[in-house]
Amino acid sequence: MTNSIAEIENSECMLVVGSNTTDAHPVLALRMKKALRNGAKLLVVDPRKTWLAERADVHLQIKPGTDIPLMNAIAHVIISEDLHDKQYVETLSEGFEEMSEAAAEWPVERAAEICEVSANDIRRAARIYAGYKHAGIYYTLGITEHVCGVDNVRSLSNLAIITGHIGHEATGVNPLRGQNNVQGCNDMGNNPVYFPGYQEVADAAVTEKFSQAWGSKLSQTPGLRLDQMLDGMHDDSVKALFVMGEDPVLSEPNAKHVHVGFKKIDVLISQDIFLNETARLYADVVFPATCFAEKEGTFTNSERRVQRVRKAVDAPGQARPDIQIIFDLAKQLGHDWGEAQPSKVWDEFARLSPQFSGINYERIEDEGIQWPCPDVSHPGTKILHEGAPIRGKGKLYPLDHIKPWEEADDEYPLTLSTGRTLYHYNSATQTLRNEGHREKEPECFFEISPDDARDLNIADKEAITVQSRRGSIVSWAKVSEKVRKGVIWMPMHYAEASANTLTGDGRDLKVGTPEYKLCAVRLHKS
Repeated sequence: MTNSIAEIENSECMLVVGSNTTDAHPVLALRMKKALRNGAKLLVVDPRKTWLAERADVHLQIKPGTDIPLMNAIAHVIISEDLHDKQYVETLSEGFEEMSEAAAEWPVERAAEICEVSANDIRRAARIYAGYKHAGIYYTLGITEHVCGVDNVRSLSNLAIITGHIGHEATGVNPLRGQNNVQGCNDMGNNPVYFPGYQEVADAAVTEKFSQAWGSKLSQTPGLRLDQMLDGMHDDSVKALFVMGEDPVLSEPNAKHVHVGFKKIDVLISQDIFLNETARLYADVVFPATCFAEKEGTFTNSERRVQRVRKAVDAPGQARPDIQIIFDLAKQLGHDWGEAQPSKVWDEFARLSPQFSGINYERIEDEGIQWPCPDVSHPGTKILHEGAPIRGKGKLYPLDHIKPWEEADDEYPLTLSTGRTLYHYNSATQTLRNEGHREKEPECFFEISPDDARDLNIADKEAITVQSRRGSIVSWAKVSEKVRKGVIWMPMHYAEASANTLTGDGRDLKVGTPEYKLCAVRLHKS
């Protein structure tokens, strides 16, 4: 996030794209609700009619997979109607001419046709977003989980830069993280192209620095992304996996492909707080780990705030903190790292990572600090890019429409999109063990529009087979005005009816993120 969570309630305008915020981030959504009560304008781009969409000044209920044409059209309206921030563009951006030429290829009428929304609504959204100083963009997986996910994000960044909606309060481009420490996981270097602190593996000086610090000759070759690991299980280039806090057989697309791969590898180690589906079916070794309330350490949230986590209760049974498991495993492999203290790990990380050098345990004893924080006298960074973009000038990208990996056709005439509900979380390893959550949503369902239900003679709560080119599951129908005609929506939480049995192999062309948000399906009576 370029900005901070507390600022949201001071927004004059919120552009929420591909985010069912009230379900996926209900606590953060309280800030959005407060902004609405304070009179903020709300623009929502989402194929579903979410809680926020029903209250939006403009809801652009686009055809899934058409975000770039829409954002280009909005940018074109802003530029052609002279609503952009000329001073910011001229002094603090680069690539404006190329970007504006690409946007001009998507006049409103053309974008409206492919996005299947009103041209007037596109114009209204553009004028509202450009017309307020404190206008922020908020997005989640509905933007990133496409073959064009990176370019989708760039299209949002283009809008923020050309309007100057960056570097001051309640503005910016703000991804809402889907799990409680995803940000911290990336910060620490759990990414194949970065060492800790977003220092590039391909940089010789960086690699040498970490080689000296860790007393080992490190490679400059980036590691494998998850999708590459899963492919590697099939061609025997990956023979073992160590899975921590994940359930790939439920969470990864084309589940049959994933199952075949897990059956081929030699060793699977699972480290988790519960015996999830991946561990239950395939683990050779299971390390029972502790949950957040049973260990010490730090979590970093969506707004880049590093916060202390403190042990509140003892762990059950043989469960142990992740750090202890890893340190003991290292010792078995011949590396004695000493006492497993989270503070020592953090101190080493901060010493080697310039953006985090000013954060230590003493400073975050009572309240977290937002990075970048280069030294102990620095208060932390509430808003990124104040004064000017960190890289010098904001980069604008010329973008064009990239078609989805798979689209509906005569054989599979409906588009399936997947996501989360308020009552369950990811693969539901935790929530389906809770009686209250199970009572609210005990089994899988799919939403279908009244028009499609009538055309297909499908009744509400009827058991229906949902089939794609990868497989089929049985789920019950929920006839709902939330989804548009031609689209069905399904949660991804249920092992007995896994939505990822249906999803395909489409991946973002730059970083490999799976295209969970659309694939082609058909329905028939079970």
